[in-house]
Amino acid sequence: MKHTLSVLVEDEAGVLSRISSLFARRGFNIESLAVGPAEQGGISRITMVVPGDDRVIEQLTKQLYKLVNVLKVQDITETPCVERELMLLKVNATSSNRSEVIELSQIFRARVVDVAEDSLTLEVVGDPGKLVAIVQVLQKFGLREIARTGKIALTRESGVNTELLKSLEAKVS
Repeated sequence: MKHTLSVLVEDEAGVLSRISSLFARRGFNIESLAVGPAEQGGISRITMVVPGDDRVIEQLTKQLYKLVNVLKVQDITETPCVERELMLLKVNATSSNRSEVIELSQIFRARVVDVAEDSLTLEVVGDPGKLVAIVQVLQKFGLREIARTGKIALTRESGVNTELLKSLEAKVS
């Protein structure tokens, strides 16, 4: 199972290196990693997607807390969250199929950010499932390059479950 960890750390040189070394020493992979300033100055939020069962994640959490600059570790996998990821996607788009590529990308609210003679570069923001879906839809045109950020997430103060929202939205459609 994949777990999403939200880690608050002091914003100092070498913190990310120590965290990644901890994972490497224990033979664990980090599937996704995003780091940026948090709401308080001098603090950064690291959002990681890590494979493992509950026991493994509990062990990793304990190990993270042993690092000097780690302030808080939360496994937010089962917590209602707002999750987003950014993807840039370069797609083959000739004059004969360009309008179809644009039309399909608009379904996903993707923005065209670069136009070339034989390709389009799209910017897509959304939950990880949306990004997988647009890749599948545009695959038939030929994908030249993909660059994705790691997942970022914040817990929902409302406590509303994201999966519940998706199911309600599907019923309305």
